[in-house]
Amino acid sequence: MKKIRIAVLCSGGGTNLQAILDAEKAGILSHGEVVLVVADSREAFALERAKKFGVETAVFDKGEYPRAARENAILECLKAHEIGLVVLAGFMTVLSPAFVKEYENRILNIHPALLPSFGGVGMYGLHVHEAALARGVKVTGATVHIVTEECDGGPILAQKAVRVLKNDTPETLQKRVMRQAEWKIYPRTIEKFCRGMGK
Repeated sequence: MKKIRIAVLCSGGGTNLQAILDAEKAGILSHGEVVLVVADSREAFALERAKKFGVETAVFDKGEYPRAARENAILECLKAHEIGLVVLAGFMTVLSPAFVKEYENRILNIHPALLPSFGGVGMYGLHVHEAALARGVKVTGATVHIVTEECDGGPILAQKAVRVLKNDTPETLQKRVMRQAEWKIYPRTIEKFCRGMGK
């Protein structure tokens, strides 16, 4: 069986990357393999996680590349590695329409809310959880979707709900959404998507 070659794009700690690599090691992700981790910051701890798993890394630091040049360099790197699927895991740059077109229907993202709630430009990281708590929602969660030109507007592939507790802070809610939703549904959805791609 020919596995789908996956590149994971990260900006920070890489906790979702870790969940994906662990799923691959455990055989949960069997139709795809992470062959490349790309970061837009030299400080991204995701790079250390990748190295531990023996996965090749590439860095295109935001401070060293203008945005268009950085995107072009990433695209060239993806093509050189014959990447079939691009997975965003805490990647803090909204991709340009030109980039999305190059990998149309082959870029996945996870968002820490139940889209279409609390999505769109500026809704990332703790901002999402702050907004959910400010609105007083009783349930939040995570969504895996296909990336399109519209920020957080692509087709939804999977969602998992997480209860909001009375004393939650944005930080406690973020941790629970990661543990109970993100780390569970992202690797499984990537596997399902790779299985579909391989047919």
